[in-house]
Amino acid sequence: MAANKSFTIVEYFGGDDGYRCGYCKNEKGNFSHGMWSHTMTVQDYQDLIDRGWRRSGKYVYKPIMNKTCCPQYTIRCHALKFQPSKSHKKSLKKMNKFISNGELPTGQDDAEPMDSVCEEARPQEPSKVCHAEVKCAAITDIQKEVAECPTVTEVQKEAADAAPTGPETTKKDLMSAPDGRTTATSTKAVMGADPSRPPCRKAKELRKERRLQKEQMRQKADGVSSIVSSTPPTPTHASQPKTLEDFIDESLPDKSSHCLEVRLVRANPPSPQFKASFDASYQVYKLYQMAIHKDPPDKPSESQFRRFLCDSPLEAEYSPDGPEVGYGSFHQQYWLDGRLVAVGVIDILPTCVSSVYLYYHPDSASLSLGSYSALREIAFTRQLQKQSPKLCFYYLGFYIHSCPKMRYKGQYRPSDLLCPETYAWVAIERCILQLENSHYARFNQDPDAGDARALKDVGRAMVLYRRAVMPYAAYSRKRKGSSDETEVQQFAGLLGQDCAERILLYRA
Repeated sequence: MAANKSFTIVEYFGGDDGYRCGYCKNEKGNFSHGMWSHTMTVQDYQDLIDRGWRRSGKYVYKPIMNKTCCPQYTIRCHALKFQPSKSHKKSLKKMNKFISNGELPTGQDDAEPMDSVCEEARPQEPSKVCHAEVKCAAITDIQKEVAECPTVTEVQKEAADAAPTGPETTKKDLMSAPDGRTTATSTKAVMGADPSRPPCRKAKELRKERRLQKEQMRQKADGVSSIVSSTPPTPTHASQPKTLEDFIDESLPDKSSHCLEVRLVRANPPSPQFKASFDASYQVYKLYQMAIHKDPPDKPSESQFRRFLCDSPLEAEYSPDGPEVGYGSFHQQYWLDGRLVAVGVIDILPTCVSSVYLYYHPDSASLSLGSYSALREIAFTRQLQKQSPKLCFYYLGFYIHSCPKMRYKGQYRPSDLLCPETYAWVAIERCILQLENSHYARFNQDPDAGDARALKDVGRAMVLYRRAVMPYAAYSRKRKGSSDETEVQQFAGLLGQDCAERILLYRA
């Protein structure tokens, strides 16, 4: 799909009403702005999540950070610099041990699954959101007509006099089989140890070096001279620490007890592989919601599953300098001995892999699938980066410091949190110090710093009105009735000037 033929079309619903919080259970304490996205480009969504937005199906929301009871901070991990911690290695070794000899640990010691927001905690879609297929289809059809109209930039230029002026604003590492499977081959480390730190040395090597130094000192004390004593010891080559890929690709015996296969299937538009595995995927989701989130049997319906985890406003997009699988929404399926045991819902965007949700079969809870899938997704990000250099981050959704269960995301380091006021990324170590004292914090320490993409001219914001694309300044002259400038000003301000000039706000 050519970039200049794609447009994002949304309807905005404000954020004045509070709703129940799934984290602290406050009945009216959770506040967020929301919009329904009929269609969205991957670049627009990338820019939106870098301003604190997040999608749940086709509903895109942004928590009102200084008002909501449990502030949700966007978190990203530097995938290329990531080194697994002791607990991460434990999760990987646990899986390899199970695959190798069938040894299954007892009990569940896994962290909360890698989801950006669990179903009970996600914002409730406003009742006035229209899910009618007729309306959605009508608006989506406009996309085709809009593509044949003058570009947004051309429309802006034509309306410049009317609108107030404002400042211008490798194939080897990712193997895709014909049946849709995507498996990681053995990969070398993308980045080794931190060059600012001394290399790791084995204790055995250090003991050997100390013994040699003691022997040299003893010989000197005895007056003994030799080539050994006069020649400094040859430094031993420090062994590099095992990478994430080393642990994932750890060699298994020829006759392993189990076989784990990871398949990547496109969710939108649904690929044949996605359709063929839909029922199996839904059944795992239903069991997961009932066992882990205590949903009644009738709540995780098939339609709710489609709306929450299958529907996506992101269309498939391909670029010469992008990953071979393309951009958009996918399900990463974990098949154990031919049986689906877990599904990671992800979005592949221009600079990141964004984790949407993870659900697994309750019978496999002891395998730490939440942690394991997150580590696999980080490794997957590193593979994609070899094909698309800009794609180097792994977004874990929201970090919620006020909810102890959701702090586990901060263990995937190095990572940053998004400043809710300036939209600058700040190292999580600095942020946590502030969050220990206040549940809401501005992370950017520069008091003079502001939003670099702040809205400067609402007249240049783009709207879709009567099947035509136009700047808000032109639309406001044509529109009859009460003014909606306050609402559009709020909407465009949340998007920022750049996005407001690209994203089409639907006006009835």
